[in-house]
Amino acid sequence: MVTKLKKYFLLDVSLIIIIGIIMVYSSSYIYSKEVLGSSTHFLFKQLSFLIFGAGVAFVVSKTKVAFWYKHIVKINWVMTALLALTFSPLGINIKGSQRWLSLGGISLQPGEFIKYTLLFTAVHYFNHFNGYSLEERAKKALAFIVPLGILIAQPDFGTFTISAVMIAFACFLSDFPRKYFYSIGAVGAVGIGFILVSAPYRVKRLLTFLDPWADPQNSGFQIIQSYLAFANGHFFGQGVGNSTEKLFYLPEAYNDFILSVLGEELGFLGLFAVVSLFTAFIYFGFKLALTVKSRVNQQLMACLIFCIGLQAFLNMGVVLGLLPTKGLNLPFISYGGSSLVANLLAIGFIFSALNPRSQVEEEQEQSQYINNPATNFYSRSYE
Repeated sequence: MVTKLKKYFLLDVSLIIIIGIIMVYSSSYIYSKEVLGSSTHFLFKQLSFLIFGAGVAFVVSKTKVAFWYKHIVKINWVMTALLALTFSPLGINIKGSQRWLSLGGISLQPGEFIKYTLLFTAVHYFNHFNGYSLEERAKKALAFIVPLGILIAQPDFGTFTISAVMIAFACFLSDFPRKYFYSIGAVGAVGIGFILVSAPYRVKRLLTFLDPWADPQNSGFQIIQSYLAFANGHFFGQGVGNSTEKLFYLPEAYNDFILSVLGEELGFLGLFAVVSLFTAFIYFGFKLALTVKSRVNQQLMACLIFCIGLQAFLNMGVVLGLLPTKGLNLPFISYGGSSLVANLLAIGFIFSALNPRSQVEEEQEQSQYINNPATNFYSRSYE
């Protein structure tokens, strides 16, 4: 049963990636030819990201999950430092956001990776919350507060939202006291609402979401073009490569709004297929999580699946006009090296948790790291 589920899950991910590669080429080749002189520029880059990411995922899948628990605080702080570096001369400002780093000619978006280091940290923190003193709870909470604060400062509200909801989900799955969970959740929701309306450009996005035709040539232009793409697609689509919206009409055609091009070229059937594949991704992922004996690994897998699935459906909601526009790409389908590698890394973690090695041994190793002062990585990280 587990073997079949693993095969179905891997097949599902593979189909999503194949659709992504096809659509990256289809949505970018005109822009790439006219601006960069090569119609295959984005295709070959995405293929190179895929090969590298698949290699990393394979290596990670052969490791022990306990290894990542042992070092997660250090890794999380390293990724937090990379987030902070986006404000240094190494940072790249694109459309007013400091989300990227330029390292040796390679662009890196640390926010795509911080989601998963925060996920690991959250699973561990909340499962052992009751064993910490009040001072320890406050110290260890910095592992969430600092990177979330940097994400807001960049600003990257999309990644911030995904990370915050994912941390709340990890908390919900744990033994964290429910009386604290609901009260903190209420305060957090109010805080996110305040952040949402505190920046003029976010308020403008909300107003555009409510009535994009109020400013069709500026703030409402992108979502209106997305509507036109879906309208042009009808039921069967115009055919792969035949989108008109990608001809310099629809901004971010091969990135955040790639689903609009897919809808135009493959129609309702193509859109339904993508929604079905991501639904199957969540279904098979949660089913696999339930086959794992280790409770901690179950939570980790569930959080990984939840994080990717949440981002996928938030992106779909945005391009369909059901949610306000935010900077979130479509996992495995949108163009972007950091996103693709990070999501493939998450798949590697999932298969690592499914390692046939005894889950009881996993729990014993994780317990040893927690209870032994000489190996307690949380204690060492704050000494």
